[in-house]
This record gives sequence, C-alpha cells and structure tokens, in this order.
Amino acid sequence: MKLAVGCRDKAHLQALQAERVATHPPLRHRTRNMPRRGAEILEGGSIYWAIAGALVVRQRILDIAADRREDGTACAGLFLDPVLVPVEGRLVKPFQGWRYLPAADAPADISAADASSGLGSLPPKLRRELRDLCLL
Repeated sequence: MKLAVGCRDKAHLQALQAERVATHPPLRHRTRNMPRRGAEILEGGSIYWAIAGALVVRQRILDIAADRREDGTACAGLFLDPVLVPVEGRLVKPFQGWRYLPAADAPADISAADASSGLGSLPPKLRRELRDLCLL
C-alpha cells in the first residue's frame, strides 16, 4: 500500500503518471529503500494506491531495480504497468512510507462488467452498502 499524496482521484493519478512517463520514462515509483520482500513482489505483486483515505486502484509491479533520483541520490525503482486496475474501495488510516499487504487482505478487483456498467464509478461506501443489502 502506498499513499498517492496530492491525488484527488484515479483520473488525477493517471494524468500525473502520464506526464511523468512522458518526461522521465519508464513509468516507475521511486522509494528510498529496496523492498525486503522484492522476490515475492515480482511474483505478481501490485502497488495499491490510497487516494483520499481509501485504497481505490492497484498497479502491477513489473520490476524492481536500483535507481537514482534527479539529484543523484540512490533509491529503488518500482517499475509499474501503466494500467490502473480499480479495486473495491477500502478506507485506510494515514500512514507513512508504504506497507506490505497480504494477498488475503487485498481488496478485490472491480470486474470489467461493473466498470463498464457504471457500477465501478459509484463511491466505495455506497457500493459496499449496496452489496451488503444484496442489491449488487
């Protein structure tokens, strides 16, 4: 899990990433330290973005490699698939850095059918309430 600081929503995150990849390809997220569980992450892991207090999208992590920031300091680069996959929203408390999320605790992807029908655009809380009432 990682906070998408300053992002308003999925579309804003997508626009920021598109701008970044246009000016500094390839698409990656830089983090201070190499992940301790990097081998596990590369076996199909994703970064789950928390936007406005909720996990709302994920991106597959394609590779992890030593990288350098613009000022030359060493860091780790998490190279990302450009596709943002919407997930069942889940509220999260603020945290610093990033956190490992066990697969069993990861929010489910919103199906393509739900996304295309407009259900994917419903606020996460409303979608949960409708599912709890068996209306979805």
